[in-house]
Amino acid sequence: MDKTTTSADMDPEVRQFLIRKQVKALSEARGNGTSMISLMIPPRDKVSVVNKMLVEEMGTASCIKSRVNRLSVQSAITSTQNRLKLYNRIPKNGLVIYCGNVVTDQTKERQLTIDFEPFKPIHRFMYLCDSRFHTEPLKELLECSEKFGFIIVDGSGALFGTVSGSTREILHKFAVDLPKKHGRGGQSALRFARLRLEKRHNFLRRVAEVATQVFITNDMPNVSGLILAGLADFKNDLSASDLFDPRLKAVVLKIVDICYGGESGFNQAIDLSADALGDVKLVQEKKKLSTFFEHVATDTGRYSFGIVDTLQACEMGAAEKLLVWENLDLTRYTLVDPTTGEEQVRILSPTQVTESASFVDQKTGHELEVLSTESFVEWLTQTYKKFGATLEFITNKSEEGLQFVRGFGGIGAILRYRVDFLSLSGEEGDAIPEGKNSDDLDDDDDDIDDEYFDMEHPF
Repeated sequence: MDKTTTSADMDPEVRQFLIRKQVKALSEARGNGTSMISLMIPPRDKVSVVNKMLVEEMGTASCIKSRVNRLSVQSAITSTQNRLKLYNRIPKNGLVIYCGNVVTDQTKERQLTIDFEPFKPIHRFMYLCDSRFHTEPLKELLECSEKFGFIIVDGSGALFGTVSGSTREILHKFAVDLPKKHGRGGQSALRFARLRLEKRHNFLRRVAEVATQVFITNDMPNVSGLILAGLADFKNDLSASDLFDPRLKAVVLKIVDICYGGESGFNQAIDLSADALGDVKLVQEKKKLSTFFEHVATDTGRYSFGIVDTLQACEMGAAEKLLVWENLDLTRYTLVDPTTGEEQVRILSPTQVTESASFVDQKTGHELEVLSTESFVEWLTQTYKKFGATLEFITNKSEEGLQFVRGFGGIGAILRYRVDFLSLSGEEGDAIPEGKNSDDLDDDDDDIDDEYFDMEHPF
């Protein structure tokens, strides 16, 4: 098996993580003049049409008065044309190309050319030359990755809709005429009341049936969360009813009271449930961590945390699910002893990078030279499938996520079987402390380059 995981083989969540990192880096890049090209091509467009447009832009660029800026723009257009030649047709989700001269931290210019297929289809063409890369459409795609369902129910009917990012869509609605309460009827009052309850029950049955048709696809909810809204007790009766699909009950985020029905009530429900919509990712995160904390609480031995134990579990093939804080600020260094030629791998925090002891072989006292560096998290995204594991990213925005970051070092794994790391690491006194925050690691934790990080090792 190859050492790295290709983009096509990555899980959607990992691809989104890498795109978020890339979009952030592109949005922070700056250049001189207007030589930074942002090109976004929808899947329905043709390569030949885009090439023709670039030829026209090359002619327009020849009219730029500043010689330096003119040459920079023409060079960027040429590089964009060369990159576009790699594609016979536009990918199914479209194509994004960023090209231009970027000013580095050393105030030097270097040409940067990036092309990739977005994880979701883009629907509009964009071509801009500026002093920065325009990443706003990509950010919108990232923000609109989740869809939320709404059920608006009152005595006059029901409405079913979805909200994704800034897009609101009404999927289905119907009206109903339910009898009201009254004190008339005499000896028939009980019969009228029974008929009223029967019609309410039939109404709730229809609402539950339509909800299943609209929000269930392939036996699974097609929305990240569901909001129930309405007047009086209809919404509460629906939530408690056995007629309501249990699969939808599991994703109900909030039940809100509104003053209107129909589309006006839909708009009001969106406003009142804004907090729940913002916390959907946190709900997903709690589910990811619940199994991990359950193993920790019951001490099953089917868990690991900290750099050393987690990577050792990966080497053994014991890691089933890797849990990693998305902002884990660790760097993977490949070092070499210039005297012996022996190579080592060390994973260091920003604090440790500033310490000279981190680049000294503690056995020989020789100063080590740096061969290469890379982000530890990005290295994991390229190698996690090699270990037969899945990769899940955690934030520190939920209570569980914050506990995972602070108490378990921001990295851990759920294991396929029980592993006794204490016996593997030797005597208890020699064990490396785990579960620390990466910023709190001391000098003893630096020595994590022995048998686990030798270059002959699969890592």
